[in-house]
Amino acid sequence: MCLISTIDPDGSPQLTQTWVGTDGEHILINTVEGFRKLQNVRRDPRVAVSILDPDQPRNYWSVKATVLSATTDGAAQNIDELSQKYTGGPYQSWTGQPQTRVLLTIRVDFTD
Repeated sequence: MCLISTIDPDGSPQLTQTWVGTDGEHILINTVEGFRKLQNVRRDPRVAVSILDPDQPRNYWSVKATVLSATTDGAAQNIDELSQKYTGGPYQSWTGQPQTRVLLTIRVDFTD
């Protein structure tokens, strides 16, 4: 599990808990078209990401990063992979409504 902080139009932080993955080089976060974090990174790609250790709640890793891309390519497959990782089953939309999934590819710029 992770927290991603994006920057709202007024400059204030917007924080979201989300599933997280990696391609071995970049952080991968899956979101939905229309969500605030996606609107924010399209305007300003700077983010902070904190990854939490589920076994040791006091342990976490934080990075300052930049969103390199936001694409629908591979996003549906990625959300199914993340769902398997986090729930052990296929992805099921919590809203029951059709969604356009978007995959964020994030480059780590600095670790805290």
